[in-house]
Amino acid sequence: MRGAGTTRNARGSGSVVRRILLGSHLRRLRETRGITREAAGYSIRASESRISRMELGRVSFKTRDVEDLLTLYGISDEGERAAIVNLAREASTDGWWHSYSDVLPTWFATYIGLEGAASLIRAYETHYVHGLLQTEAYAAALIRQGMKGASVADIERRVAVRLERQKCLVAENAPNLHIVLDEAALRRSYGDRSVMRGQLQHLIEISERPNVRLQIMPFSSGGHPGAPGAFTILSFPEAELADVVYIEQLTSALYLDKSEDAAQYAEAYRELQQDSPSPDASRDLLHGLLQLS
Repeated sequence: MRGAGTTRNARGSGSVVRRILLGSHLRRLRETRGITREAAGYSIRASESRISRMELGRVSFKTRDVEDLLTLYGISDEGERAAIVNLAREASTDGWWHSYSDVLPTWFATYIGLEGAASLIRAYETHYVHGLLQTEAYAAALIRQGMKGASVADIERRVAVRLERQKCLVAENAPNLHIVLDEAALRRSYGDRSVMRGQLQHLIEISERPNVRLQIMPFSSGGHPGAPGAFTILSFPEAELADVVYIEQLTSALYLDKSEDAAQYAEAYRELQQDSPSPDASRDLLHGLLQLS
């Protein structure tokens, strides 16, 4: 199974990618044999929708189910079976974020796993600084404002998740992070003056990292391709994995992985980068905002 040994594994984030890879592989085996999802589900005492979720990588895999499906699909070579079953075991490993499941919605937990496994993260943000670039104080102020009435403990745990996510930027095999921030995200205050000054200073410092490309879309640019709203494009080192476009909503999120969707967002992002000042000019803009704050 191509790519089984090359998955990025940032403290368990690879388990999400492994589920997607394994699900895609099982789907190809089923379709090659002309077996319906209903028949596959029957063989493991499950519904057709369960098979669909397995093939999309949205649920964990039981070793027995994978073994039964491989038998149904005519996979008898012991070496091939062992490799696929081992991948299923690895795909069931909990990521670090599972210990925060009490404060994380399930749809966002999926994103964390994909983010941690990505080799390239491209994002456009409109209302606030991207989570991977937030300071602890800024994150706490943002969460307090968005979750009025939340307990101090819940806020602290949500901030802790954000800080854990940021560790991927300084890890071995850290991803390349390309961010375009709308100027509105920097003009909108969260917390007091010192919080915003600290956030601006942090952006200046982190923008100098070799794996970070930060650009600011100024108000003076007028209309641009990012007008519909914020989005993130995640790209992976595994050739089998298509880019995933993540669009967060108030109570859920969209994950778009069709090639035509990803291509449109990639083109929009390319135009955003092209229309924004260079990273050096954007850093100068940050310095100017810092002096005014």
